[in-house]
Amino acid sequence: MGLQIVRPDTQINFLKLRYGAFVFSALLILVSIVSLVFKGGPQYGIDFSGGMIIQIKFEQQTDLVQLRQSLEKTGLPGLVVQRFGMEGDNEYLIRTSALGLTSDAVRGDVQSILEQDFPGQMFEILRLEMVGPRIGAELRNQAMEALFYAILLVAIYISGRFEQRWLPAAIMAAGLTGGFTVLKWLGLPMELLLVAALLITIGLCWKLKLIYALGAVVALVFDVFITFGIFSLLNKEVDLAIVAAFLIIIGYSLNDTIVIFDRIRENIRAKADMSLPQVINLSINQTLSRTILTSGTTLMVVLSLVLLGGGVIHNFALALLIGISIGTYSSIFVASPILLGFAKITDVDLEAAAAKHEPAST
Repeated sequence: MGLQIVRPDTQINFLKLRYGAFVFSALLILVSIVSLVFKGGPQYGIDFSGGMIIQIKFEQQTDLVQLRQSLEKTGLPGLVVQRFGMEGDNEYLIRTSALGLTSDAVRGDVQSILEQDFPGQMFEILRLEMVGPRIGAELRNQAMEALFYAILLVAIYISGRFEQRWLPAAIMAAGLTGGFTVLKWLGLPMELLLVAALLITIGLCWKLKLIYALGAVVALVFDVFITFGIFSLLNKEVDLAIVAAFLIIIGYSLNDTIVIFDRIRENIRAKADMSLPQVINLSINQTLSRTILTSGTTLMVVLSLVLLGGGVIHNFALALLIGISIGTYSSIFVASPILLGFAKITDVDLEAAAAKHEPAST
């Protein structure tokens, strides 16, 4: 028997807590929407918005306010100056939306101003990166498409594995891909296109009664959206590294959800005398020890990266910390209650679906 940190006979009534969890989830969604609307959407990094990023290292500690005032003399538009790495590193990150300027010209202007305003202080421009607006827009669109197709493939996989309904899943994929192509041809902004495509995905899951897929997709969308919202609240930028973190979050959260769904499917077949709410509660309790162990150990590693990993991977690690925490929560308090609710509303026979599978241990 594997390591158990939760008693095997634990009987926590998770579904009894689902209404409070729904209120909490709705509050998170509302706060995220308000923040994103108030701030005009996600704060995109240089990778997606275009512009320049400059990293400077000083030999001695330098006042951030004085540095910002000094760099404003360069006239670079959209100037943002912030500390980078640990406080003792004396490194600073400068972002500007400047376009149409050469990197040599910007480097020369910055160096000249700093030499004038900080005489006697040694500093070094460690890097200067430039991304054009067209490349940034293309990268942003491709990143959002990657998130969308990742969630679509999840819906297809869940439908086939848990309900043996590959044909409806294929119909959903074909319809959604066609709809996505048409909306893209109409020239909708990628952000609006992605929202529309996700709503179509959820609608098709509902219409085709792909209940397991519906629960998993809603949970995954919730995970990514709340992480977006928290990044907006913290004024953190979204770049390619953060999109990579979102894809990792989708995979990690999906793994948690599959473990619980698999146990639910087994117990539906093995516990014919139990109601569906009882089966779901039993299944969550049976997998609780594994959930705590896997999530807990992963979060300890990610927290170490957040605190000690330095500025280069700080936002990436922070996204993982938020996403994995939310993903663990959503597997229990979003995906499973949605499975219960929509199974009742659509009158889907989950027992018949479970009978098509041989029991598989988790």
